Amino acid sequence: MPDILYIILAAVLALGVGIVVGRQLAGKVKLDHESDAQARAQLLIQEAETQATRTRDERIQQSKDKFRQLKNEFEQDSKRQKQELDAELTQRRQGVVEQEQSIKQLTLTTQRQLEGIQKKEQDLDVLREKLQNDSTQQRERLDAQEEKRRTVVEAQLAKLQQREQEVEDELESTRESLSTQLTEVQHQLETISGLTAAEAREQLVESLKNEAQIQASSYIKDVVAQAKLSATKDAKKVVLETIQRTAAEHAIENCVSIFNIESDDVKGKIIGREGRNIRALEAATGVEIIVDDTPEAIIISGFDPVRREVARLSLHLLVKDGRIHPARIEEIVAKTRKNIDEEIVEIGERTIIDLGIHGLHPELIKMVGRMRFRSSYGQNLLQHSREVANLCATMAAEMGLDVKKAKRAGLLHDIGKVSTEEPELPHAILGMEMAKKYKEHPDVVNAIGAHHDEIEMTAMISPLVQACDAISGSRPGARREMMESYIKRLKQLEETAVGFDGVLQCYAIQAGRELRVMVNADNVTDERAQELSYEISQKIEKEMQYPGQIKITVIREMRAVAYAK
Repeated sequence: MPDILYIILAAVLALGVGIVVGRQLAGKVKLDHESDAQARAQLLIQEAETQATRTRDERIQQSKDKFRQLKNEFEQDSKRQKQELDAELTQRRQGVVEQEQSIKQLTLTTQRQLEGIQKKEQDLDVLREKLQNDSTQQRERLDAQEEKRRTVVEAQLAKLQQREQEVEDELESTRESLSTQLTEVQHQLETISGLTAAEAREQLVESLKNEAQIQASSYIKDVVAQAKLSATKDAKKVVLETIQRTAAEHAIENCVSIFNIESDDVKGKIIGREGRNIRALEAATGVEIIVDDTPEAIIISGFDPVRREVARLSLHLLVKDGRIHPARIEEIVAKTRKNIDEEIVEIGERTIIDLGIHGLHPELIKMVGRMRFRSSYGQNLLQHSREVANLCATMAAEMGLDVKKAKRAGLLHDIGKVSTEEPELPHAILGMEMAKKYKEHPDVVNAIGAHHDEIEMTAMISPLVQACDAISGSRPGARREMMESYIKRLKQLEETAVGFDGVLQCYAIQAGRELRVMVNADNVTDERAQELSYEISQKIEKEMQYPGQIKITVIREMRAVAYAK
């Protein structure tokens, strides 16, 4: 409508302009050519009117076309919006119908479950009433039997007392008779042997003393051997049953990680212009990136497994993205470090869920997750702790101890190794302080602090944790040991045994698990060989540090050599 008004106003304005122009022209030529002027003015007026009419018609037609176009677009938009609303309404209606059906199905399922529960409750009530009736009848029957048995026992007791008095009277008379006969026999023996009773008694005691010492030594040896056999058998039974039900993986951690690449062309991008990319990556992650002639591989070196993992994942993301420059490297490393922190928490939560441990403090959960990225003598710390927890739980069940406490203490016994606080303290003491800080049970705290004998053991599960820690760490293949320290330990083991009198030679065999000691048969008796093996074992226990146990075998050999000439 505004366009039509504009057109009409333009037409009127044009008509007015034409009339004014015509009048002016008519006034100028009025004096000379009045008749011609009138004709020309009339002609101009007609042309202006015609032009104004044409312009007005064109504007009106354009306005109508524009109005028709806008109307069509409005109708199309309205139709499209209506269709979208109808489709959305239909979809929501279908969703509501599906939800109603799901709710109905859930309601029916719940009703069936409630009916089943009610039926079970009714059955339990009937069974409970039946058990109460049966227990009442059994109690009455047992009371009657007990009363009858008591009467019989009292009668038998009276008979026994009477018989006991008779036996005492007979023993008294027999004792008097034997005393008289013994006096007569003693007098006859003194007469025959020419010795008094005191002298004969001293000789008899001396001979019996020597015989008793020989028999006692043999008996002690047999008892010790039997006790060792029985104790070893029982201990092996418990340990074997525990290990049989415990299967743990072993992950040997090194100080390097290998990052595989598809092509050696990527190495140039990682190094960057004049090495700026690799320097930025090393500065951001704290590891050393070694790019050498190794085909399709880059070596990541660092003592901290967490840093190596951050560097490896960051390299993977950078190579996959293709944009490798210092700013991008810092961004990717920061993002990867955040993801690693989240993964540590997830690993800790998954570990305690797998072991069935509840109520652990969030900080302790994080430390459990950090153990995944730590190693002890090449053995993954988290796998070691999981294995110790399972071993403790199994042994505690066999021995009738608290399984939950034992499993909890086994998982947390090395928690001090992943802490950054007060590193100068032993990890057992540090772990004990942390467990105490986060309100763990006193038995668990004592087991953590005493598993390396830093403090006194006061809880029943403390020696259990210590034994399971030794089992997990000393099993062949569980841990790596440096060659120099290994050889040094074997030499110290042999030197310890050679220092005893009578020892000729000593050999450490079975990777240091057995010590064979050769002694001089002329200077060392069989009894002394037994004592020597015990003394050597005690000295090794006091002076040396070693995993597992060491068997000491003392060999005494007598050789008789003669020559026929």
